[in-house]
Amino acid sequence: MNFSKKDIKQIESKGLTLKVVEQQVRLFENGLPFANLVSEATIDNGILKLSKDEIESYISKFDDKKNDITILKFVPASGAATRMFKFLFAFLDEYNIEKGSINSYINKTKNKDLSLFFIGIEKFPFYHIVLDKLKETFPDFDGMNINEQGLKFVQMMLESDKLDYGNSPKGLLPFHQYKNQMVSTAFEEHLYESALYTSSKESAKLHFTISEKHKHKFDEEFARIEEKVEEKTESKFDISFSYQKESTDTIAVTSKNKPFKEDNGSLHFRPSGHGALIENINDLEADIIFIKNIDNVVTYKYKEEVAKHKKVLAGLLLEVQEQAFNYLHVLETGDASEEKLIEIGEFLINSMNVKISTEFEKYSLKYQIEYLAEKLNRPIRVCGMVKNEGEPGGGPFWIKDESGNISLQIVESAQINKKSRRQKNTLKDATHFNPVDLVCGIKNHKGEKYDLKKFIDHKAAFITMKTKTGKDLKALELPGLWNGSMANWNTIFVEVPLITFNPVKTVNDLLKAPHQIK
Repeated sequence: MNFSKKDIKQIESKGLTLKVVEQQVRLFENGLPFANLVSEATIDNGILKLSKDEIESYISKFDDKKNDITILKFVPASGAATRMFKFLFAFLDEYNIEKGSINSYINKTKNKDLSLFFIGIEKFPFYHIVLDKLKETFPDFDGMNINEQGLKFVQMMLESDKLDYGNSPKGLLPFHQYKNQMVSTAFEEHLYESALYTSSKESAKLHFTISEKHKHKFDEEFARIEEKVEEKTESKFDISFSYQKESTDTIAVTSKNKPFKEDNGSLHFRPSGHGALIENINDLEADIIFIKNIDNVVTYKYKEEVAKHKKVLAGLLLEVQEQAFNYLHVLETGDASEEKLIEIGEFLINSMNVKISTEFEKYSLKYQIEYLAEKLNRPIRVCGMVKNEGEPGGGPFWIKDESGNISLQIVESAQINKKSRRQKNTLKDATHFNPVDLVCGIKNHKGEKYDLKKFIDHKAAFITMKTKTGKDLKALELPGLWNGSMANWNTIFVEVPLITFNPVKTVNDLLKAPHQIK
């Protein structure tokens, strides 16, 4: 592909190899296949709906085992809060106070988000922080008219020489306000939640993936809240951080699939999305890992309910994993009976959602044992699924790969061919979606960590169109963390209640009940 010595040096300086970059360029040239949806996963067809007794049983299972295993919570938290305030940035760009009131601007632009923001302004957790700052900066603030006050309020929130919320890590923004104007961040709320399902013998372990430039801010926040949170939860905390590795960046290309060059002649690389974080998880040491996004938190009064369903998922994982390990030990002896092989096959089908080959009965006994062992000997993920409420997010589907194998997967809408009526209808008929609520078992029956990189479907990547200095480019996103990066794990989907899903995608989401105290 005619990379120069300078290009190769740049590639290697990022921890990449020429071979990997050439493979990335070929993905642009050849295109990536869409996911082939066979059907949507529904209750009793890929999604478990647990009875009250089953829920209690799995909670007991987890509570009985939690002191004998290492538990870690993994929180992707590198994103800045910019998109939360998108409509407010547009307001600052477009609104001219000399041409009319904020209300007339709202009516003219039909901006419902802005209207809701100003209606609910006093209920935001940062309201008093911004107001105090305004009164400190503008002694005559109370005497200003309502339009000037509104404009100044948004400017104080977002402008880079003021509070600069739009460039802050989402995890460190004020998310909830308690009594006496005590404000908590999403980072702090994750600590409170984790304490409810951690071992009573160990510190609560949390791992956040963050931007390296924000590390000191997270350290400062933990130092500020550590004593208070430990006292309230009667727990100690073991917090660790990592960054998305430069070696997971992907090369960008032009519309003609040629490497995109910067003005100085260097190659242009881009971060490759949350799929890159499988590398970070691969570096961690734990028996089970809870995965949850940074913005999916609730106020304290809902925490017990949310933690309860975390325990349910973890208890189910431990029970299924225990049985899988027992079967793997049996298969390793090499002399499993025909009845035992049938039992193991039924376990894979009924408990792991694994489709067994129709040719299985024709295999030799030796190959049947190898086949079942290979299907069993994989990392396991138990994923909460909530009923479809029209929220964005990946959905649970049965999909068929290029070899004809059918499996249960979390699929993003970007992976689906909307030009196919059948695929589009299957997407439309989905009853549930994935709120990024996972519990993962990453060790085998011998207690050894799996190499998670061996279970990625590399063809489940995304190609997206971007611009750089006014020029179009194509960017490559690696298979999503809970999509293609976990494609070859054993997968169990469980219906969980909507209270477990409370993301803050826009600032107005903070006005919803699970983020409000009253």
